[in-house]
Amino acid sequence: MSYLDRILGAAVFDLTGLPKDYYISAESADISWVQSIFQALGLQALLTSSFQLKEFRHAVIHGAHCHAIVIRQANCYLALLIRQGETPVSEDWIQWAVSFDPALLADDPRFNST
Repeated sequence: MSYLDRILGAAVFDLTGLPKDYYISAESADISWVQSIFQALGLQALLTSSFQLKEFRHAVIHGAHCHAIVIRQANCYLALLIRQGETPVSEDWIQWAVSFDPALLADDPRFNST
């Protein structure tokens, strides 16, 4: 299964952590996970400024049936909801996500853009 095939949804946030675009599949029409990502990005900004931590690179949030990967790209934060698989989230997965263009999901028939 390719990395793209494991994606159930995506959310794009600007660098201040505000949501911009959502890409939702029929498999995962519930977007409540986006609220968790929004809160995590707010917490990340608070911790980074309070403790002068290194720049955020990525985070993986584990759920019962899915994982959410949050990646800092050049101009945004990208959150990908992925199905759990036999392959854990690896460094290769993270590198793929860093360069992934979420606009490609707009042309994918599995996703609706909101």
